[in-house]
Amino acid sequence: AWTPSHCSSQLVVRTMSVFLLSVCWTLAWASLCAAAVCPCERAELCEHILSWCLFCQVFVFDVGGNTWKSYNWSMVTTLAVFGKYDADLMCYAHSKGVRVVLKGDVPLSYVVDPKNRTMWITEKVNLAKTQFMDGINIDIEQPVEEGSPEYHALTALVKETTEAFHREIPGSQVSFDVAWSPNCIDKRCYDYAAIADSCDLLFVMSYDEQSQIMGDCIAIANAPLSQTLNAYDQYLNLKIDPKKLIMGLPWYGYDYPCLSISQEGICTIDKVPFRGAPCSDAAGKQKTYKWIMKQVNVSLSGRLWDKNQQAPYFNYEAANGQIHQVWYDDPQSICPKAKYVKAAGLRGIGMWNGNCLDYSDEPVARQQAAMMWNALLGC
Repeated sequence: AWTPSHCSSQLVVRTMSVFLLSVCWTLAWASLCAAAVCPCERAELCEHILSWCLFCQVFVFDVGGNTWKSYNWSMVTTLAVFGKYDADLMCYAHSKGVRVVLKGDVPLSYVVDPKNRTMWITEKVNLAKTQFMDGINIDIEQPVEEGSPEYHALTALVKETTEAFHREIPGSQVSFDVAWSPNCIDKRCYDYAAIADSCDLLFVMSYDEQSQIMGDCIAIANAPLSQTLNAYDQYLNLKIDPKKLIMGLPWYGYDYPCLSISQEGICTIDKVPFRGAPCSDAAGKQKTYKWIMKQVNVSLSGRLWDKNQQAPYFNYEAANGQIHQVWYDDPQSICPKAKYVKAAGLRGIGMWNGNCLDYSDEPVARQQAAMMWNALLGC
């Protein structure tokens, strides 16, 4: 007889082309099992993607909507779903040989208890099975003190999640998102080396590098080139295998209202403290590349280039008369980072997030989108 526990751990009996729905005793379990019916036109599209390569990862985050239909799917290898689950997206990605992975987040205070940790992991594994997903991307960005119970719980969570996914979904991928530097950025003092050993990939979020501004409260680049690349040396100095590192790039920028702007173009920003720093990029607002490309055309300055930070920016006047300064990344700033990925032997590259581009049929927008995708290859 089928039991609820059997239904949760083995929701679907699969052959190459036939999917049988398990019979559950309660409506709740019946609903869960129903989710495991393959939603694709072809049953094989619900099979897990097992492809693996050493230096070819292009890791894309998707936050929902329909822009995924315009992605350059010839480049994508892993898609992390941070929006609402979309069966059509899963089916299409699998048709292109692309892994689709869940988002994983949980309060660390909760998973200090091993029983809670096991419950959370079991829930995520079962969800991945019912949605025919190929793994999980663990995105925990909470502050942690070194040596604290949460510090050890986080390391255990990554290790146990990886073991469970690999056991229950053979060939699945478990990745973990880390700050742009391992030096306790945003008070995230994790055991980075142990976490890297435990999972398949570290996605290095080489953006929001001004979340803690310790110097002058001024607008600067989201991801300055030298600062970004030096941080990879810090990761490698921890003896982390470069083949486990994915460089994450921003497809967005920051729009800063200037309290004042000097003759040299330095924009003084409001003091918004964050995790011990007197100023932060929270003084600005995140803007998509799509918005930025439209705004730069009506700006006061046009596109400008900062040689020291190797990043573009521009100034514009808001409706209230206040001057704003916008810092962002474009192909010129992305290309040297992508070249570093190859030179340093990193596992691959990715971005936050794939939805940020203008995928309309307007010729200029299409060209801009194509250039951003191509920049991931190093230009």
